Amino acid sequence: MIRYKYNDKEIDAILKHLTIIMDTREKSALHILEYFKQKNIAMKVQKLDTGDYSFMIPSNDETIKYGITRDLYFNSFVERKNSLDEICGNLQKDTQQAFINELIRSQDSKFVLFVEDPNFDENLAKGNYRSKYDPKALKGRLESFKAKYNFEIVPMSKNIIAHNLYHRFLYQARHYLKNGVF
Repeated sequence: MIRYKYNDKEIDAILKHLTIIMDTREKSALHILEYFKQKNIAMKVQKLDTGDYSFMIPSNDETIKYGITRDLYFNSFVERKNSLDEICGNLQKDTQQAFINELIRSQDSKFVLFVEDPNFDENLAKGNYRSKYDPKALKGRLESFKAKYNFEIVPMSKNIIAHNLYHRFLYQARHYLKNGVF
């Protein structure tokens, strides 16, 4: 396999074509779609086996000049949760295996869970959620999952999630292109 290391000018030209991928099953993402549309960020909807979002660089007339002769898909994913309540729902007996399976699939990738709750840590500690899940037990369960499956939970405002999605992927792609890692 040929690996390229691009210079900054080439990277800038390639990154103009960065495309965010949104999973076909992602729901309640109008605020994210609106941000991407407003900022002219390319995106496509496609089934993802892991996470709700990922990114790629398409092969096209511009990127082919730089040796990108086929679409480049990156092994980086973001799972979006809208609240602690959604996370608790994923940990119920009838749904937890699907959540665990996703964490297992994500282990060989860069994977992060974005939670649309800037007060996530405080709400978790104080039990400010609808589930009857004990706060201490829930915290322990989440910390155990993070250690076992090697991912992070990043709380943030709903208003900034699309911005953070884009910039997370943009700078990962920049790093990969600069260092020939893809």
